[in-house]
Amino acid sequence: MDSLAELDQRIAGCGACPRLVEWREEVGRVRRAAFQDWTYWARPVPGFGPADASLLVIGLAPAAHGGNRTGRMFTGDRSGDVLYQAMYDVGLASQPTSVSADDGLALHGVRVTAPVHCAPPENRPTPGERDTCRPWLVQELKLLRPTLRAVVILGAFGWQAALPAFAEAGWTVPRPRPVFGHGTRVPLDGLDLFGCFHVSQRNTFTGKLTPEMLRDVLRTAGEAAGLPVK
Repeated sequence: MDSLAELDQRIAGCGACPRLVEWREEVGRVRRAAFQDWTYWARPVPGFGPADASLLVIGLAPAAHGGNRTGRMFTGDRSGDVLYQAMYDVGLASQPTSVSADDGLALHGVRVTAPVHCAPPENRPTPGERDTCRPWLVQELKLLRPTLRAVVILGAFGWQAALPAFAEAGWTVPRPRPVFGHGTRVPLDGLDLFGCFHVSQRNTFTGKLTPEMLRDVLRTAGEAAGLPVK
């Protein structure tokens, strides 16, 4: 694949994991009461952001009534509300809200993606589903490599899924593999990896991840990526 646009198109047509295909489509048919008037995307959700991004944010997977509904990563759910508000606060997003794929949101030098592109039941992909989806992330990393300078990985699942993808994409990953932790910073062949607690409601409602903690990681990663942050 020669471009991220082509990659995104192919991701959106993937049907490799039967359990995930069945779930994402069932959610799109049944729908939540608050979204009965929506036509759900109900397909794999590609990454979002410019093709020359110097900062990449890696999550877990689309939410059933978030990205699976809207067709854009971290859009239409409370996790996305927290993430994009923080990105806006530090100067990495054009607006603090993310409600639909056509709401005008633009990211400044940042791309957002996930190691699993389909919404999984109970937000829990299986190891097999994670591994089946990995080639998409590997290809995305290869296409971003000329400009990529920093990566924020949200949560331990994303960390564990991303490190093998970096290795397959040509980066030298230390052995033993670095352990995930909030605030962890790992140099990796010309870029820096940053660990950050996931923006899940469990973490944000309990205070395990505060807006200030998230802003601090994004600001530091943005600086490492050479982006103007505030």
